[in-house]
Amino acid sequence: MAQARSTADAVARRSYGKLVAFLAAAMRDVAAAEDALSEAFAAALADWPLNGCPANPEAWLLTVARRKGIDGIRRRRSGEAAAVQLQILAELDAATSTVMDDAAIPDQRLALLFACAHPAIDAGIRAPLMLQAVLGLDAKTIASAFLASPGAMGKRLGRAKQKIREAGIRFAIPACNELAGRLDGVLDAIYAAFAEGWSDPGGTDVIRRDLTAEALFLAGLVAGLLPQEPEALGLLACMLHAEARRRARRNADGDYVPLAEQDAALWDAVMIDEAEALLLRASALGHIGRYQLEAALQSAHVERRRSGRTDWTPEVQIYDALLALSGSPVVALNRALAIAELQGPCAALEIVDALAADGRLVEYQPYWAARAALLARTAAYAEARAAFDIAIGLASDPAVRRFLQGRQAVLPR
Repeated sequence: MAQARSTADAVARRSYGKLVAFLAAAMRDVAAAEDALSEAFAAALADWPLNGCPANPEAWLLTVARRKGIDGIRRRRSGEAAAVQLQILAELDAATSTVMDDAAIPDQRLALLFACAHPAIDAGIRAPLMLQAVLGLDAKTIASAFLASPGAMGKRLGRAKQKIREAGIRFAIPACNELAGRLDGVLDAIYAAFAEGWSDPGGTDVIRRDLTAEALFLAGLVAGLLPQEPEALGLLACMLHAEARRRARRNADGDYVPLAEQDAALWDAVMIDEAEALLLRASALGHIGRYQLEAALQSAHVERRRSGRTDWTPEVQIYDALLALSGSPVVALNRALAIAELQGPCAALEIVDALAADGRLVEYQPYWAARAALLARTAAYAEARAAFDIAIGLASDPAVRRFLQGRQAVLPR
């Protein structure tokens, strides 16, 4: 039984999204596809210990899931919906009955990702929906990662799947003239999932640590399936650059280490090389976007630390391009910090003061931390202490809180 479970778990990890995507496209229903596949995995746990793992486990699971899906459609068939249900049943039967081996199952995961990121789906639920539909994460795990209650997350996921079914959202990769806009939604959702996992840099929260790996898997999937889309390559490069520094973000005592003080020897050189190769491929495709610029910033930081370069001009230039593209106050804040290294803290403070009018930054902890650090560099110690107080109060990470308290404590009175 243990071996059967291990084999089933391995197949689930490798094949879940592929099988759900194929079934969902045929059934026009993500939830029904998930239910059918769940029953198929339960059947595998009962059958494989007795008869051994089949030569084509994906095809075996798909055959069982097809039967379970057909049974479910027949149970739901009633009233005016009968004709539609019968049509779906016929399409499901035609799509799956001829699949005899694993290689014959088409990979429709990208189409499923685009369905999850359809404009009709609320932007806030797209990333959780992808994690569940493509990777099989349960609502409880996703809720924990996104700081929501399992019940609320389950309801939101259910409503999103219902929307896909009722709105007749197609499981298809958009046409070329629609791809750019829709691809942005897919990439943004994947990056949101990565950011949630990235919020636990110490890796103490298993769910959040795994979330970064799942997001990297999705980014790699999209980049692999759309190798000529520079922003897909740029996103993966950006995420790999960030993940490469994970071990350096905390010291042996678990204390926060800012980028400027990190031990570059702890960075993952192989991951950085992969990110650089992706960024080079993206730049050759002739269309610059947000994620390529984000990755270029990461690359510039790596190059500066490795070379000992002190001139921050390349970083400021990239921030200028990124700000022109996005208009984001967070980008403007980070640009100000780069300008502080190029022109001094007073020039940066002028920008930070102007940003204070943007209400989106009122409770943004990095804004107050940046302001405090800049004020300290201009010897405005009383104002710096006040800004540190706010930053410390807003910090959710205990290690960051301790770091800020330490910086505040050494300010002259």
